[in-house]
Amino acid sequence: MKAKKIIFILAVILASCSGNEELSDAYGNFESDDVIVSSEANGKILQLNIQEGQKLKRGEVVAIIDSTDLTLKKQQLLAQKKAVASKIENIRAQIEVQEQQKKNLLVDKARIEKMLKDGAATQKQLDDINGKIDLVNAQISSINTQNVSIQSEMDVIKTQIAQVEEGVRKCKVVSPLNGTVLEKYAEQGEITAFGRPVFKIADLDVLYLKVYVSGDQLPHIKLGQQVEVLIDDTKKKNSKLTGVVSWISSTAEFTPKIIQTKEERVNMVYAVKIRVKNDGSLKIGMPGEANF
Repeated sequence: MKAKKIIFILAVILASCSGNEELSDAYGNFESDDVIVSSEANGKILQLNIQEGQKLKRGEVVAIIDSTDLTLKKQQLLAQKKAVASKIENIRAQIEVQEQQKKNLLVDKARIEKMLKDGAATQKQLDDINGKIDLVNAQISSINTQNVSIQSEMDVIKTQIAQVEEGVRKCKVVSPLNGTVLEKYAEQGEITAFGRPVFKIADLDVLYLKVYVSGDQLPHIKLGQQVEVLIDDTKKKNSKLTGVVSWISSTAEFTPKIIQTKEERVNMVYAVKIRVKNDGSLKIGMPGEANF
């Protein structure tokens, strides 16, 4: 009787174990699309208002780099621009004088032409007035040539000012997206340089489960496909989420060491990313499973 009871208990245990051995189609870990934000200017970090774990909005100013040299250069260029502008005004005044003189000469020319018809003026008087008009036209053309040269000088200064303003803008490090600061690489008061990382940020509202599938599974997976995602809830239960296949590798690779047994790690597999909306339960590096 005792033997029958023991056999019954063992059967129940085996049945329960077999019910929990349902394997998922793929395994992997969650990761994020993080962005490393680097400095675009050289200088001392005057302000750095971030902490790891802090949430930022897109366009929010995170750090300010010393831009004193650029500000002084801009002031110098503005002074040069003002001096060139005064030259342009002087040339305009000269042109206005010449235009007025030409207008007066044209009046005199019309009068002489009328007198010439009446025999009260000579051809030499008309030739002289035409010569004066030609001389004024030549002077106006010469002044306009100077004006073009000065206008070109003004355009160069404006371009230089725009470059300095762009440099000043780059002295402000801003968040490129809405997200959470994952790592901080600099401190206020440090000297930074172009291309030096300041912080890492990622949008944790959406994470990606990177799993690996075999060549046999690959034909049954396509972009945009909805899949079941499982994460650990308790020792015996999993939480179910819905994900969407967002990326499929075009090349095969050896299974990473973190996946399953040594025998399975020697197989060639394809990496697949599944986009999963984070309800707050997902963390970077957390293991997950997928059923296609």
